[in-house]
Amino acid sequence: MAALSSVVGNSVPQIGPWWSSKQGQRRVNHSVLSLPRRSPTPTSLTRLHSSHLSIFPPTRTRCRYPHELGNGKSGFRRKKNNTCKQYASMLGEPGSEAPFSGQSACFSCSLNRRITRPTLRRSIPRAFLDKSTFHISKRDIGNTSVKHDHIPRATVGPDEPHAANTAWPDVIEKQDLDISYPEIEQTELEGFLSSELPSHPKLYRGQLKNGLRYLILPNKVPPSRFEAHMEVHVGSIDEEDDEQGIAHMIEHVAFLGSKKREKLLGTGARSNAYTDFHHTVFHIHSPISTKDSDGDLLPSVLDALNEIAFHPKFLASRVEKERRAILSELQMMNTIEYRVDCQLLQHLHSENKLSKRFPIGLEDQIKKWDADKIRKFHERWYFPANATLYIVGDIDNISKTVHQIEAVFGQAGIENEAVSAPSPNAFGAMASFLVPKLSAGFAGSLSNEKSSNSLDQSKILKKERHAVRPPVKHNWSLPGSSTDVKLPQIFQHELLQNFSINMFCKIPVNKVGTYGDLRNVLMKRIFLSALHFRINTRYKSSNPPFTSVELDHSDSGREGCTVTTLTVTAEPKNWQSAIKVAVQEVRRLKEFGVTKGELTRYLDALLKDSEHLAAMIDNVSSVDNLDFIMESDALGHTVMDQRQGHESLVAVAGTVMLEEVNAIGAEVLEYIADFGKATAPLPAAILACVPKKVHVDGIGETEFKISPTEITDAIKAGLEEPIEAEPELEVPKELISSSQLQELRLHCRPSFIPLSPETNVTKVHDKETGITQCRLSNGIPINYKISNTEAQGGVMRLIVGGGRAAETSESKGAVVVGVRTLSEGGRVGNFSREQVELFCVNHLINCSLESTEEFISMEFRFTLRDNGMRAAFQLLHMVLEHSVWLDDAFDRARQLYMSYYRSIPKSLERSTAHKLMLAMLDGDERFVEPTPKSLQNLTLQSVKNAVMNQFVGRNMEVSIVGDFSEEEIEYCILDYLGTVRATRNSERAHESSPIFFRPSPSDLQFQQVFLKDTDERACAYIAGPAPNRWGLTVDGEDLLKSISNISTIEGSQSTSVELHMEGQDVQKDLQRKLRGHPLFFGITMGLLAEIINSRLFTTVRDSLGLTYDVSFELNLFDRLKLGWYVISVTSTPGKVHKAVEACKNVLRGLHGNKITQRELDRAKRTLLMRHEAEIKSNAYWLGLLAHLQASSVPRKDISCIKDLTSLYEAASIEDIYLAYDQLKVDENSLYSCIGVAGAQAGDEITGEDELDEGLPGVIPVGRGLSTMTRPTT
Repeated sequence: MAALSSVVGNSVPQIGPWWSSKQGQRRVNHSVLSLPRRSPTPTSLTRLHSSHLSIFPPTRTRCRYPHELGNGKSGFRRKKNNTCKQYASMLGEPGSEAPFSGQSACFSCSLNRRITRPTLRRSIPRAFLDKSTFHISKRDIGNTSVKHDHIPRATVGPDEPHAANTAWPDVIEKQDLDISYPEIEQTELEGFLSSELPSHPKLYRGQLKNGLRYLILPNKVPPSRFEAHMEVHVGSIDEEDDEQGIAHMIEHVAFLGSKKREKLLGTGARSNAYTDFHHTVFHIHSPISTKDSDGDLLPSVLDALNEIAFHPKFLASRVEKERRAILSELQMMNTIEYRVDCQLLQHLHSENKLSKRFPIGLEDQIKKWDADKIRKFHERWYFPANATLYIVGDIDNISKTVHQIEAVFGQAGIENEAVSAPSPNAFGAMASFLVPKLSAGFAGSLSNEKSSNSLDQSKILKKERHAVRPPVKHNWSLPGSSTDVKLPQIFQHELLQNFSINMFCKIPVNKVGTYGDLRNVLMKRIFLSALHFRINTRYKSSNPPFTSVELDHSDSGREGCTVTTLTVTAEPKNWQSAIKVAVQEVRRLKEFGVTKGELTRYLDALLKDSEHLAAMIDNVSSVDNLDFIMESDALGHTVMDQRQGHESLVAVAGTVMLEEVNAIGAEVLEYIADFGKATAPLPAAILACVPKKVHVDGIGETEFKISPTEITDAIKAGLEEPIEAEPELEVPKELISSSQLQELRLHCRPSFIPLSPETNVTKVHDKETGITQCRLSNGIPINYKISNTEAQGGVMRLIVGGGRAAETSESKGAVVVGVRTLSEGGRVGNFSREQVELFCVNHLINCSLESTEEFISMEFRFTLRDNGMRAAFQLLHMVLEHSVWLDDAFDRARQLYMSYYRSIPKSLERSTAHKLMLAMLDGDERFVEPTPKSLQNLTLQSVKNAVMNQFVGRNMEVSIVGDFSEEEIEYCILDYLGTVRATRNSERAHESSPIFFRPSPSDLQFQQVFLKDTDERACAYIAGPAPNRWGLTVDGEDLLKSISNISTIEGSQSTSVELHMEGQDVQKDLQRKLRGHPLFFGITMGLLAEIINSRLFTTVRDSLGLTYDVSFELNLFDRLKLGWYVISVTSTPGKVHKAVEACKNVLRGLHGNKITQRELDRAKRTLLMRHEAEIKSNAYWLGLLAHLQASSVPRKDISCIKDLTSLYEAASIEDIYLAYDQLKVDENSLYSCIGVAGAQAGDEITGEDELDEGLPGVIPVGRGLSTMTRPTT
């Protein structure tokens, strides 16, 4: 139900300033060692999530790439909260965020999966969200954020915008349109609404005689690959008091102890596992076949899953190894964010086991279990009738697949003691999913075919599962259900920086199975979209009372309930006003409801969006389809495909009436708006998370005092504030009128000019890649590619050279604060922020603004429907020519960075990274958070100049990818980019000051950070210099010239027979091509990173047991002539020093322990498969096009895209060593910093002079970190 994907199961967008900026946010091989990623809070000041009903299928491809089987890096499965995955192209260019998020699979422990129900999230199209962040690696290190902003996008998926376009008159006068629908007889309407929704036509369900359920879904994305997931319906909720964490332990031991899984190494398969409250999932992503094998890989994959789930070997050695890993994992994830999530769960579910069965378990129990104890738990729960197998992928022959499943799993469980089979209704919400009817058609005949060869079912099945998953009883927040009002609870901790409060309401899941259910979801979506937008309008003062407001209404399969959560975060000094405003706004909507204009706008938007999603039906990845089906079935929702979803949505939309929308929406908000009334549902819990001390200007740190009574009084004060109905807003149809455009054309006379002085060619088209390059008369270079892989969708990115590196010593922080100021203001020309926001909603546009160390960029996602592309180009033109800089927006931006800076000492990861950055880069503030002193020196004019002076014709580059025609795109380019001024009136910014690594040796190369905390943790970062992506170094060397002069050595390792090439001459030619290619270092460094990561996992994590999580990342710049590598490792205070030494030994040991051809081949496969899977994505192509004509990146040309695959294939072991030798890993060049937290830790980090970098210290607003384990491998 793609269509509805946007309605249900989606999050109401973040509507703060209409754009988001991504300052400092980086991507793989494009990032810097900076701070842990900052919270999006900065950007989206309000965010609501609408109900997650997974009846809405995913709509765009999202690829997760766990490392190859056994290679030791996190599978990087997305969190199902807001954190978004980011694309990095093979070139390491910034891509765009992946279309939508998935689960954050456990490296082993699920606590890191945000409990906020895995909402199929979507954000309302926005103008520029502030996405700027700093981070030390591609993972969320401190995870200090509440939730990450999503790069807005017009093509919608679970993480994408829900709204679509509406065609209004030039300006809608008060939007008082009536929605008229055909008259429908009441009985006819009731009959229609009570009828069942259609089921997914391609989803095949079956069940073996031993009780194993299986689902098969043919899906062509990515081609020639499939997903096989074994879901065992046992999780932490099934553990007894002395077994807390044992389900997670079994996941580790069974998965990593499987020899059959290890045999898949080298086939191109990737695998991982995670544990949650209600299930344990083992998953393998595999090619259909390999070049080296004639047969189908599916039987081998199924065999591995069979061994992992039902026949693990609980060897004492493996148990001990995984015990060490889990204890390390437990400390690693015990951040303040995790502890806040635990508090949220404990209070929300105080009446049942969910409050005390976090999957990671208890340390004292984990230390005690022996193999026998673990085996007994496994015997109790791991049997076929308690499991479901999912196979989704490029499968043509379902009958053959069914026979393969029967051949591998048909005998499983026979050796177990027989008991009666579960009854068909034994699975509560999952009944229709887990006990499918096989009475007719293909399914029935297949089942009957095999029955004569199978044992009687009653002799095979072991035990019945719980009738309901998870098997707990909830106290529902229903009117009249209780009279005992719970006092607000307070969690106070020294590591918290901001105030946050969560008000919870908990009700049973309403299964979506009929058109009436779907209609209810649609009406809730419209209602919550209006609330989300309204709250944004409160951001008009320079000192807003709250930092963010979120309303989340979503279903949770893992918790077995639907939860509504109002979350308010604020500076501690503003907490009472923040609560009042949030409650007042909720009450206003509940009392007066949405307006006719809001109903028209959002209903039409959802329908347009639905239509767009239905067109994307063939571009959804297998893993996204699988995750969607798994969650839908757990909730009992009907699973539909995107077309069915759109058709069903259209069918119910015509029956939606304003009064009913307001009535059903009011029920959702009643527990807040009628708080304290006898008729109102009682909140399930109210929890405030607050700091122990707060910073007061002029005074310093003071105690923060708050009581439950004061919180209740603040809520009641919001209920007593006077309210009035919301006025209608005028929404512009266009930002540039036809007459204005005509005048611009006459004045600027836009045209294409020759690409270079030597040629008279104004347009160059490459047939192989489909890329067209041209240049406008104002100097702006343009790259575009026509692609129909995302139907009626497009993306556009403007990249401007400069970024934070262009900041001068007098304007430290000017660029990053300037970008934030634009985000906070959100106005263009004579249009208010609200009007621009609604313009984006109506045209299904999302835009993000980002500043990094070397660039400023704006990215747009749009639909081609109803002039959506033209609208996106109008918006870009207005930003470049008529952006409005406001004093109050500047004040807010500066205050936010002040807050981020002061939160650094409260994060172990950020403090450690900060100290390392300052040491390695000789205190250069451009790579860290601006200090309060620097911030105070800034003015509105200085930040405006710092940003806008970079927007000069030849310093900009625009790339566009989408389903448009040549005529359409060139009209937009000439009309809206060709009419942009070539130069600015203000003076050009000074040239960038040079960047230097600190001279070595230095006494700052080895440092430590100590943080006082109630719990012990440790982390470390190790970093050193590297060249940039193009072989240029900070010392002015051009390594590419020296590399290309190195002749190929006949008979060397690189030309050995291991390469399986036809003749050494061919290999030598390929090697010469690679060494003479500008991408030599981009290619070889990427392969090197894969190899080092694999070795770090195998040695530091697996063999030595010194860490749970270790990773190596290369941060290679494009414009700046430098790069660096970073090793991130988590450990315990007692082991962290040994872990650091072990990491250094691996890093320096590549000459002693030579790279093997097998390691190189595996690295190539991983990167090439990633490239192959993402190549159909518009966002990925946008990354490939980046800098193609940028004057500041002269070595990037079309060959860097055309030759990508052959360059990877040509790389030899010798080439990898040529790259490795350019990393400075000696003692005099390497920097390290160890961070230790605990009650007995050394000196606390205090004082502002010590800090120069930062990320937001805002606590998360979800309950997700505690529900699921991280990926196991």
